[in-house]
Amino acid sequence: MTAQDLPDLLPDVPARRALIISESLRVPAILFVVAFVARVVTALPFFAPGYPDAVYYLATARELAAGHGFTIPYIWAFVDTGGRLPAVGTLPIPSNEHWMPLASIVQVPFIWLLGPTYLASALPFWILGALGASITYLLGVDAGLGRRTSIAAGALMIMPGAVAPYFSQPDNFSLYMVLGVTAMWLCVRGARGSRRAFAAGGIVVGLAMLARTDGVLLGVPFVWAFATELWSRWRSRGQAGARAAVRVGWPAAMACFGLFLLVMAPWWIRDQALFGSISPSSSSGRILWIRTYEDLFSVSTPVTPASFFAQGLGPLIASRVGGLVSALVILGSQPLLIFLVPLVAVGWWVQRANPAFRPWLVYLVTFLLFSGLVFAVHVPYGMTLHSGLALVPHAYLLAMVGLAATIRWIAQRRPHWDVERATRNFTVVIVAVVWVIGAVATVILAGLWGHEADYRTALLDAHPIPASDRLMSADPGAYWYRWGITGVGTPNDPLPVVRQAAELYDVRWLILEKNQIVSSLAPVLAGRSRPSWLSPALATVGPSAGEMGTDAKLPDAALYAVCLSPGDTRCAP
Repeated sequence: MTAQDLPDLLPDVPARRALIISESLRVPAILFVVAFVARVVTALPFFAPGYPDAVYYLATARELAAGHGFTIPYIWAFVDTGGRLPAVGTLPIPSNEHWMPLASIVQVPFIWLLGPTYLASALPFWILGALGASITYLLGVDAGLGRRTSIAAGALMIMPGAVAPYFSQPDNFSLYMVLGVTAMWLCVRGARGSRRAFAAGGIVVGLAMLARTDGVLLGVPFVWAFATELWSRWRSRGQAGARAAVRVGWPAAMACFGLFLLVMAPWWIRDQALFGSISPSSSSGRILWIRTYEDLFSVSTPVTPASFFAQGLGPLIASRVGGLVSALVILGSQPLLIFLVPLVAVGWWVQRANPAFRPWLVYLVTFLLFSGLVFAVHVPYGMTLHSGLALVPHAYLLAMVGLAATIRWIAQRRPHWDVERATRNFTVVIVAVVWVIGAVATVILAGLWGHEADYRTALLDAHPIPASDRLMSADPGAYWYRWGITGVGTPNDPLPVVRQAAELYDVRWLILEKNQIVSSLAPVLAGRSRPSWLSPALATVGPSAGEMGTDAKLPDAALYAVCLSPGDTRCAP
């Protein structure tokens, strides 16, 4: 007798129902626990925010939790001030003119409970990242793929390849992934006839947009599903005796759209009142009309439709194609690790008639089109992974379907193969390889983040900076997080503009880092020139041991005094 036989032997209906529910929840619960442990383990090698996005969300969350509202104590880039230098340089500033707020909001209850610690900020994302494994399993079962296939795909989400370390950071990766796959799942259920699920999809798409502006693209599958139904109904009107089924209907469609607006309206009202636009960074041109990613960090480079199209047809087409190719390469190489791509393709072919994967395909096509046509410049710098990870749970399910189909095809030509055993063995191998690559990626990234933290620490140990002074650097959030020093990001502009920004914010120190340096200040770090308002390097760190190439002799980082008042003698020759 097995556990599956027990429900039939229990005469009490509530008891049978409870046991069935327990059985259905056991696997996703186990997947969640194992995935949560994986999130913790991947966080341990670098128990801190590893890059500017993560620090930004953490900083805004702490300001929110402290009752200061949506503010940020530093300027990571001047895209957060309208893409220009403001008339008055003040800190802190209103936050989220560029980035959306949900990744900060979800941290607030944990900060209230655990205090302003890194654990409090990272914990909600560990939970969300672990939920991804459970949701993948439930999604597969709901799609009719069977428990084994669904368990295998859920296991892949425990340590999802090269993106595994990002799931442990206080950033949008796990948050958007969960919202994205949930939105597509609700769309599937809505198209089957669950009008409540379809309406609820509006809430989830709204939350996804509160996480990332391009979360609105998750609404496209809902539009597609309803438009397909309307088209079928219109076509059936001309056929005698034919009548298309109404599964979604106008009330559910309008409820979906209305709930989306309800979720977004407070944030749009805030942005309109504070910045004069419901999409401030888009209206400034620093998102839509930049020609290179460096333009995002400039305050003087023109960003208008005229400047965008002035680059000419050739560069314009090249950048669009480049964005599309980059999106495909990033998705194919990091979560799918290249070798899973053909399995995903085979799995999609096998499941091409399965309605459970249609919203996924619609979002995939929409995402790739927007990557190429609209966000091409942003694609190589994080956009693909932030938003594209919503595609991964379905892709892992399809990969497992593709693996089973491939083994069956081979077995038809190799009769000695045991299909079930081969499928099981290859599944274990694939899961193990994905986990190992995830572990290796974690070690590598933790090393890179740790190296940056080490040379910054060494620099400020060699020449401490008062916390009351303001600092200009390529990553002001890192110095705020570790030393409480506020400051501004270095604008990607000529030296006179850099000086103007320093004057505006009363900057007294400048740190240059070899791996993140604007072109106008590169000669300063190299020692080839120095403007009169900068001191000689007061402290340097590096270069890194064993480094090769033209930058091998440059320091990893250097600290300079900024002298902008007549009585400041720190910059004297």
